[in-house]
Amino acid sequence: MAKIILTNNPLVDKKYSKYYEVKYFDVEYLEVLQKARDHIHIGHKLLTHPLSGSIKPNETPYKSIIISKEKEKLDMESLMIIEESIQTADKFINKIGKTSFIDKAKEDFQVVDLSLIDGCFK
Repeated sequence: MAKIILTNNPLVDKKYSKYYEVKYFDVEYLEVLQKARDHIHIGHKLLTHPLSGSIKPNETPYKSIIISKEKEKLDMESLMIIEESIQTADKFINKIGKTSFIDKAKEDFQVVDLSLIDGCFK
């Protein structure tokens, strides 16, 4: 199955854009989820869970999500998952509070997000 990677992580973009379609967005974590929702509405299907990993949405600035390249009819399961994920992320980010990150921590979180995506291709 052909894939598209939606990400705000420059390491994921750099590594995978040679092999897959990567849509890189210079946006916040929550906006990556919203971009995924937009793609689901036009027929793409989630191939990875939007809240994968053990790091909470307010604890990392980076998120990468894999979706199908092919468009079909609206996949209600993907839509439910992304909507619930957006609500959960919003709760953590906007109600509990977003963490500020120093540059070194941002680099570390890029590596963590990249490793989650790497695991999908092994």
